Amino acid sequence: MITIGQLAGYAGVTIKTVRHYHQRGLLEEPPRDASGYRRYSAEHAIRLVKIKTLAEAGVPLARIDELLSASPDRFTTAIAEIGNNLEERARELVRTRERLTQLDSGDRLFVSADVAAYLDELHRIGVSQRTVNLERDGWILLRSISPVQASAWLTDKRDAISDPEFRAIYLEYDAAHDWSPDDPRLEALAARVRRWVAGRPSAEKDRLATTAQLIKASTSVASPTWGRLAERTARG
Repeated sequence: MITIGQLAGYAGVTIKTVRHYHQRGLLEEPPRDASGYRRYSAEHAIRLVKIKTLAEAGVPLARIDELLSASPDRFTTAIAEIGNNLEERARELVRTRERLTQLDSGDRLFVSADVAAYLDELHRIGVSQRTVNLERDGWILLRSISPVQASAWLTDKRDAISDPEFRAIYLEYDAAHDWSPDDPRLEALAARVRRWVAGRPSAEKDRLATTAQLIKASTSVASPTWGRLAERTARG
């Protein structure tokens, strides 16, 4: 026979926990012996280990007594169910850990994989972080507004960015953010944009225009020069 301290130590819990289980009716409290001490048996230790294991698995204390009193078949079924729940929790923890890691790996936590690849390509060709962030924020909102159409819009942008002329235009447009609204280079850039757009299929022109409008409307980054450039491009 063992003392409450020895029982708690064997099961890996505190004496306070053992007493709490007594109060909840989960663990029988033995009577005191002639010396005034409560002595626990191996059966108490087995019961306590079961209680602790179920509690650590997330089983509410209110259900533990029911499970320990169930028939062998019912107990086996319940343990399988608890095990399945634990496996799902473990998978969710892995997913959460992966997302946590992504907090320190650029934009991949905030956008889909295909958008992240597009943003990576912008980085690769030399687009400024400011403009990449502007695109990122726009695509987040575009996906939220219309996820189906956003896929078509992204296809257009990825196809466009593979065109050397579009890449050159994009980089000059990016640089124009910091130009004066009266910079004489704006007219030439606007004409270059018009020529490039004129060579695109009509449906793609419409999607690209819609994408640009939505990104502009959904972001707070303002450039007077970009506004002037948009006006000159639209005048044709």
